[in-house]
Amino acid sequence: MPMIDADSCLLNVSVEGRDGGPTLMLSNSLGCSLQMWEPQMRALTQVFRVIRYDRRGHGKSGVPPGPYSMERFGRDALAILDHFNIHKAHWCGLSMGGMVGQWLGANAPERFNKIILANTACYYADPTNWLNRIKAVEEGGIAAVADTVIASWLSADFRERQPQITARMKAMLIASPVAGYLACCEALSTLDQRELLPRIRSPTLVIAGRHDMATPIAGAELIRSKIPGASLTILDAAHISNVEQPDAFTDAVVGFLTQR
Repeated sequence: MPMIDADSCLLNVSVEGRDGGPTLMLSNSLGCSLQMWEPQMRALTQVFRVIRYDRRGHGKSGVPPGPYSMERFGRDALAILDHFNIHKAHWCGLSMGGMVGQWLGANAPERFNKIILANTACYYADPTNWLNRIKAVEEGGIAAVADTVIASWLSADFRERQPQITARMKAMLIASPVAGYLACCEALSTLDQRELLPRIRSPTLVIAGRHDMATPIAGAELIRSKIPGASLTILDAAHISNVEQPDAFTDAVVGFLTQR
């Protein structure tokens, strides 16, 4: 996997799939590496040239000092596209990846064809939960919050039926660099992108999870209502819907991106 330099941060990038096909860029949730997209890769790479990457502070990418911001993350994504001489791509981001997608859709509209914002939010009215998480991780590492986070990522029913997948997701979370995780939490604690949404002109699909307590349906409906022409799909899943409902998620993504 190539390492791409984006303003003094080496980003771990994977490019797979159909040569000459349209490019689809995938962007991860907080605490996840690019491996979170494995359930989709077989199907997506048959249709698209797929770019996955570890956000700064995550996975095998660098962990430069903060502060981090959605603009910084967005410019990292643009640097990856520039490296491969890709003028225009589709975007699919889940949770934090969806927040980055909002910034990109508003600030780099010429670079994106269609945008998918999955299990995400445009603002947090109260930073308390993020400040509490920062304190807990500073004191006890990511392991101190891992069980709580996994309970929000995946429904209780799924965790019971799929203990091996649940364990892999938990291991991915705990392996996240602590400094990068904290810097991302700090960026989320001040998130407010409501004013960006009406500027997004790309065809946009919002995906929500029926059982998602981290980014509830009401937040998805707000995003849909603010983006001109956006549509909303609700899956029977909690927060990491591409893992909990892989086939339904993949069908929604491919269906939206290939419809004329």
